[in-house]
Amino acid sequence: MSGTKPDCPEQVPPNNDGGTAGRWSVGKLAILLYPFAAAAVAINLFMLGLMGQAIGLPAISPGLALWLCIPIGVPAGWFAARWVRGLMDEADR
Repeated sequence: MSGTKPDCPEQVPPNNDGGTAGRWSVGKLAILLYPFAAAAVAINLFMLGLMGQAIGLPAISPGLALWLCIPIGVPAGWFAARWVRGLMDEADR
């Protein structure tokens, strides 16, 4: 059969989802990592409030740190997800 090419992985048509079957999107990773990122933000805010006492600032209560971590945890979770997605992409290479 002259003129035919052998089957190779490059000739396999992609999946309906663009060939990313099994790949976690950054959005899904961000949702998964949000609780951990928000908890880290809350701890860091509380510790920052304690260190602020050394220069005369009032301490941040644990409750206030928890309330503040809700909106601040969103970008922290997104950046963590982008970092993890990059690590996963590097591992796939």
